[in-house]
This record gives sequence, C-alpha cells and structure tokens, in this order.
Amino acid sequence: MTVEPLPRSALYKATDPSALGFATTDELADATTIIGQGRAAAAIEFGVGMPHQGYNLFVHGPSGSGRHTAIEQALSACAATQPPPPDWCYVNNFATPHRPIAMQLPPGMAATLRSDMERLLDDLLNTIPAMFESEDHRNRVQAVDAEFKHKNETEFEALAEKAHQRNVALIRSPMGFAMAPLRNGAVLKPDEFNALSEETRRKIQEDIEALQQELQEIMQRVPEWDKQRRDRIREINQEMTRFAVKHLIDALREKYAVQAAVLTYMDLVETDIVDSVEAFLPTGETPQGATLPFGGAQASPRGRAGLFRKYLVNVVVQNSSAKGAPVVYEASPTHDSLVGRVEYLSEMGALVTDFGLIKGGALHRANGGYLILDALRLLQMPYAWDVLKRALRAREIVIESIGQMLNLINTVSLEPQAIPLNVKVVLVGGRMLYYLLSQADPEFEDLFKVTVDFDDDMTRDEENQRLYARVIASFTRKESLKPLSAAAVARIIEHGARLAGDSEKLTARLGAIADLARESDYCAKQSASATVDATHVEQAIAAQVHRLDRLRERGQEAILQGTLLIDTTGLRVGQINGLAVVTLGGFSFGRPNRITARVRPGRGEIVDIEREVELGGPLHSKGVLILAGFLGGHYAGERPLSLQASLVFEQSYGGVEGDSASSAELYALLSALAEIPIRQSLAVTGSVNQHGMVQAIGGANEKIEAFFDVCAAGGLTGEQGVLIPKPNVRHLMLRKDVVEAASAGKFHIWPVTTIEEGIELLTGVPAGRRDASGNYPDGSVSARIVKRLTDFANVHRAFATDRGGEDRK
Repeated sequence: MTVEPLPRSALYKATDPSALGFATTDELADATTIIGQGRAAAAIEFGVGMPHQGYNLFVHGPSGSGRHTAIEQALSACAATQPPPPDWCYVNNFATPHRPIAMQLPPGMAATLRSDMERLLDDLLNTIPAMFESEDHRNRVQAVDAEFKHKNETEFEALAEKAHQRNVALIRSPMGFAMAPLRNGAVLKPDEFNALSEETRRKIQEDIEALQQELQEIMQRVPEWDKQRRDRIREINQEMTRFAVKHLIDALREKYAVQAAVLTYMDLVETDIVDSVEAFLPTGETPQGATLPFGGAQASPRGRAGLFRKYLVNVVVQNSSAKGAPVVYEASPTHDSLVGRVEYLSEMGALVTDFGLIKGGALHRANGGYLILDALRLLQMPYAWDVLKRALRAREIVIESIGQMLNLINTVSLEPQAIPLNVKVVLVGGRMLYYLLSQADPEFEDLFKVTVDFDDDMTRDEENQRLYARVIASFTRKESLKPLSAAAVARIIEHGARLAGDSEKLTARLGAIADLARESDYCAKQSASATVDATHVEQAIAAQVHRLDRLRERGQEAILQGTLLIDTTGLRVGQINGLAVVTLGGFSFGRPNRITARVRPGRGEIVDIEREVELGGPLHSKGVLILAGFLGGHYAGERPLSLQASLVFEQSYGGVEGDSASSAELYALLSALAEIPIRQSLAVTGSVNQHGMVQAIGGANEKIEAFFDVCAAGGLTGEQGVLIPKPNVRHLMLRKDVVEAASAGKFHIWPVTTIEEGIELLTGVPAGRRDASGNYPDGSVSARIVKRLTDFANVHRAFATDRGGEDRK
C-alpha cells in the first residue's frame, strides 16, 4: 500500500483577495447581523419574543465570540419597538411610615410629581405662616379665649357669692384658692375664730367644707374647659389651614385627575398637613392650641426640615427620556445592586432612615425591558443568585437587606411595598457554568428555559468570508483604524481558519480577529502606510507569537543542545518521535517527545509507566489499554498473548494526558516486537482504535510545525516529515515556511488511515495481510510479530513446565 505526501494545496487553503470584491474596507457596508450564528440568532429571537414566565435566556459560548455585543444589539432592536415602561416612585405611608407605598405613574410623570410636591411645600411654607399672622385668625382665637375666660370667671364669682352669703370669703392667692370665715364683712383672725362658741365654729367649718367641695369640683372642670378651649382653637387652625391648603392641592388634583393613586395620595397629604400645621410655622413659634409632634416618622434629628420630607416623592425609576423598553447591563450584580437598598444616615449616634433613602436596583431600571448579567460574577456575589431567582419566581421586587432576608437583625427598618416585576433576564456565561447550573440547581431550568449557544466557528464559504470582511470593516470604522486592503482581509480570514483549527471553518472568536486588526493597524502606522496590507497582518501575527513563545523557544533550544533527546536521522528499534501540544496562557505550541517501548515474555501485560507513576491521565491510560486490544485481536486469536511490554514518554517530567500519542506508542511497540527499526526522521501523531484505524486529533498544525522546526534547525534532508491521521487533512493551515519546504520536497506530511499504512512508512517494510489460511507473508512486519509472540509463548510454556517440575521436587 502506498501513501503519497500531501500536495501544497492540501497544506494551506488560501483566500483569493480578488474574490472578495473590494479594494479596501472603506468600500464595504457595516455588518448588521450576527454572522455564522444562525442557531444562536434563532434562539435569541425566540427568547425575546416569548412572553410567558420562565423564558429567560442563558447565553453561552466561547469567550470573545461577541456574545455581549450580539445580545445587546438584538435586545436593543426589539426594545426600540416596545413602549417605555412606567415610572415608579415611593411616597410616605402616613398610617404606617415604616411601610412606604410604591406608586406607578406613566413615563416621565414621577419627576413631574416630585417637582410639583416641592413647589407645593414652598407655597405652604409661605401661605400657612402668613395665615396665622392674619387679623382674622387672631380675632377668632381671642374670642375663644375670652369665652372660656368668662366662663371660668363666672363659675368662680358664683362660688364666691355663695360663700359670702354663708359668711365665708373665697380668697385668691399665688398658691391657689383659700376660704376663711367672715364677720361684718371682715375676715376673722385665728384668735377671734377660736373665741367663737363651739356650735358656731362647727357651723362655719361645715360651710367651708361644703364650699371647698364645690371649689374642688370647679377646679376639676378647669382642665376640661382648657382642653375644650384648645380643641376649639385647633379646629380654627385646621379650618383655616384646610382653606389655605385646599386650593393649592386642588390644582394638583386637577392636573393628575386620571391618576387614582395620586388622588388618594393627595387626600392623605392634605389630611396630614392639616393635622401637622405647626410644622409649617417659623422655628420657635407655636400657634395657640397647637401641640408639637412627638415620635413622628420624619421628626428626627434632621431637624425641622426633616418634618417636610414626608411630603416629598422619591423617584426610583423614571423613563421620561426613554424611547423604548430599557436594556440594562449590570456589571456588578450584587444583592443590593439588583434589588435596591435602604440607606441610613448617622445622626447623634443613631442610624435613621425614611422612604426618601430608598434606592432602586438594576431590576427596577430594567423593569418592563431586559436585564443582562454576567453569570459568573452573579454567582460570585453572596446571595445575589438567590435574590434574583426569588424575584423572578414571585415576579416582584422586594427591597430588603441581606440581614433582613436571613433574619439576622431585629431592629426596626423600612419594609417598602413590593413592585411588580416584568423583565426578561439574560445571563451570559461559559458552557461549563451552564451545564453545572443545569445539574446542580433544580430551579435553573424552570427560570432559564431558553439556551443561546454560540458556535466556536462557522463555515468558511464565500458568503461568510464576505461577511467576515464587513465585520472587519465595521470594527475599523468604529475604532477609527486605517482601512484594510483586500489582501490584508484575506490574510485575516486565513488566520481565522488557523484559529478555528480547520481550513473549512472560520473562528467565531471575533474578539481575536478584532485584536489582530488593531495590531495590524499599529504596524501600518509604524511604517507610515495609508492602508493596512497583508505584510502588516503578517507582522502582527509574528509579533503575537513572539510575545508568547518563550517556552516554545526554550524547548527547541533544549532539543538542539541535546538536553532533550530527539533524533531526526537514523533508525531505531522500539523508538519513535511522538508529538504533543502544550497550551499555556491561551498560546498553543507543539513539542516532540521520544516514545520508547521494550518487550519481553510475560502474561499479556502492557505497562504504562506514565500511569504507574501517576503522571498519565485517564485518557492516556485508555489509549494504552486500546493497544492491548489491538494486539490481542490481531496476533493472539489462536494463542495466549505471552507478552509483557513497557511504554514511556522519555524525559517527560509533567503530566501526560490525551490519546493522540496512542498510534505512536503502538508503532513503537510493533517495532520492538518485530525488531524492525523505525525511521527517526519521521514523527507521528494520531489516536488509534482496537481495529487499527488511525483517528483524528487536535493541534495538528502546531505538532507538524514543532517537528519541522527541529528538523529545519538541524538541516532538512528531504526524508523528514510527519504522519497525521487522514481526517486531519482538512484541519491543516500550516505556516508559510512549512508549506514552502513541503512544496520543494524537503519536508513531507503523510495522511494515514490505518496502522498498517503507518508502519510501512516508518519502517519501509510491508505490514502484511493475512492470506486465506490466516498466515502473514514472510518478512512482513506482522509475520515477524507473530513469530516473536510465538517464541515468547514457547518460552513462557517451557518456563512454566520447568517451574512445575521444580515445585514437584
């Protein structure tokens, strides 16, 4: 069987600049759609249009794929067709001040109401004090005072006259009232009173006691009369205040006639102003009959100004300038930034608050529209995920602190009325996070029923290449970069295929493409070029690699210096060059590894030294076990596999994972069994199954280039090359120097399908196929392996027989 090296056309798929249809990107229109993401675009359209509860979106895909930009554009376009949501504000609850009332108003009206209430207070602060200083108010109060004063005097005068008729005097003194006996109109002195007869003294004493009882009854009625006086004055004050306030509030009632909630609120405001009229008087003045408030919700150390806060309006959300539904991105989704918070002021050593210190959160701003959150940041914030789920389930926003939510504090705080929630939440995160939430949180799939899965790549066809060019043109214009020539765009498209790891695909990580465009623009500016050309793109790509490839260079140096043993010439039995890929910090590079195999008689065991020392991962161990299946199926169908083999990655001091070296390990094992040397000028990559089929692997470009660099450093001989799985041919987008060397016949890439094809290339000896009788051709690799395994079986049998005889002795 003959396997031919790949031609130049298979090593790199170029893009023809003339086929793009433009000279520079200035000629191209901006991209208006999400390119290469048909599945994601359809999911977004469905999720945005689905009005039912629970159809929130989780957007996941590779970082840099433009997930945020795409979702914001889609949501903004849909939001522009929807009406602005209503305003929301909090007002004082005069009955229970710790439970502020949430009020819904048409867009823009909340700010207007706030201004109107502020003007109302200004008017009242001028009107009410002037009213209390009026002549009318003074006369009415004086009339009430005169009336009750006359009533008091009448009562006491009547009592005094009655006492006089009984020869008793009613005496007023600074200490109060007193009674004393009279004779001939004069008060008796004590000695004169004692000189009277006992019967007379007793009679006078009885009269005084009776009069004192009446005096006490009158004195008991005095506070009631004073209360009646103050009530009458308060009625006068309230009547006049109501008259002063009514026409001002009636103007607002007329303005907000269709807003039932505002009308109800105005009634409550009017009633409270009338009841609290003393707050509107200048400091230090109290109207007659008025009492200062005590313990009111707004009567705090903020002073007199705090008494008026209860009449103001706290606007939490206003949409006066909105032209559609809101699209809100919350970069720091904490508990408080989502549902809002109640702030406090420190006054005289105490924390005080009121409804005016309620602050809205992202859910308030996005209510009636869309809220975009980073899923990972959301989950990193304490209790943010829980409070978001609770709001979505209940469809309302409840403002409470974490301490209240967990019942950790018992102090009196505000309990603002909940606001109904109508929002579409979009979480943006990685695929692993999406699958973890689906598995670990039973509520997740009920709340986020729409999955928006962004692809890692897109088909590389003419249409997508043109769309790619438009995306690049849009980006350069947005950031005021130099225009790119068609050749530069073609080179970026080719690099996009390299990043995708597939010549038939383009990467969907448009962030990396944008970075390349920026860096190419920098190179063009350095050379004072008016446009970005393909050479500038090449310079930018080379600079990107150079900034990241220090470890790759150190590895190459170690090989060239002989520290890491890699042969690129000669023949060796049981030794082969394997290829691995290392990814560090987003940069991937290949690394050749020497793989060796040793065999001896045994019980069919293949020892993976990497696994024995716990350096091999499960996938690598799986690949080694597959080798045992291959050997057993091909060479031990009629006899036991009397073999013990050991495999190892030489000079490997870190972990080994993946099965991409399993074909190389098998080649080394077959070479050791057949005792046929392998060409060290070749390197191998590819996994293998139990039937000997070579399977595709990742990182084919990096692996080929790594071995090429080692060979080129020592001098290309024309015999060197790499064996890759045939399915990996479509993934090749090799460096220009590798392509040129392969075209000149100095380096070769062979696509292999089976182990038989590979072993023939590596050894130059036919693999051999079974004939009708089940035998392999003489001299073939398989024939030599069968003979060697038969010899091992005989040795094992003879050893077991001899050992049994010894045991019997």
